[in-house]
Amino acid sequence: MTSKTVFEKLDLAPAYRQVSDSVEKMIRSGRLSLGDWLPPETELAAQLGVNRSTVREGLRGLEHAGLVRRDGKRLKVAIPHYTELASRASRALVMHQVTFRELSEAAAALETITAIFAAQRIDEGGIRALENNLKEMKARLNDIDSVVSLDIEFHNLLAEYADNRALSLAREPISLLFYPAGKIILTRLKTQKRILDAHKRIVALVRKHDEAGVRAWMERHMADLKRGYERTGIDMNRPMDSAV
Repeated sequence: MTSKTVFEKLDLAPAYRQVSDSVEKMIRSGRLSLGDWLPPETELAAQLGVNRSTVREGLRGLEHAGLVRRDGKRLKVAIPHYTELASRASRALVMHQVTFRELSEAAAALETITAIFAAQRIDEGGIRALENNLKEMKARLNDIDSVVSLDIEFHNLLAEYADNRALSLAREPISLLFYPAGKIILTRLKTQKRILDAHKRIVALVRKHDEAGVRAWMERHMADLKRGYERTGIDMNRPMDSAV
């Protein structure tokens, strides 16, 4: 070591962050399990060697993250709902400047495997739900907002009957960003009937549990969606928050 050696300043996390990190570590390690009560603020402050206001601020972050939930005056360990996880993941996608190209490629892969699993596992109740979605979209074909909403519902129904929560967690943040932007395509290209026709084909194949057919049509449907974005003039290689 020489006298010219330079050290970087230590990054000392604020006390409230250390509180939330400590509790989160215990949750993720399993030392605190789902449904376990956290100690009262006074007791937790004494154990951690900080004041109550610091504990309160640290726990507020965990509550916002869905790792703990308030039940009366006490907090208990919880599991974040996948929609809460998805909204945070969606924000992360924007912050990392993910492009429409990256998003469309990921969506195509995830929606295809989701549809295949749905074809394997769907029951009559699931088929009825998909058919009702088709009927409603047909009835509202001239209402762009309704078509966008029903398009999202269609893909969410396939995810529900795919019966794989890990897959739902993976696809949700992408669908939150990707499918609502479809309004751009519908407004400019008027492709409502094309979407409905693709959905009808997919449902017919899902009903027959035709996995190969479902794969082919979902891949075609997602490729068509990508072409729609390109035809509207969206730069697929720019960050999605600036691509429109």
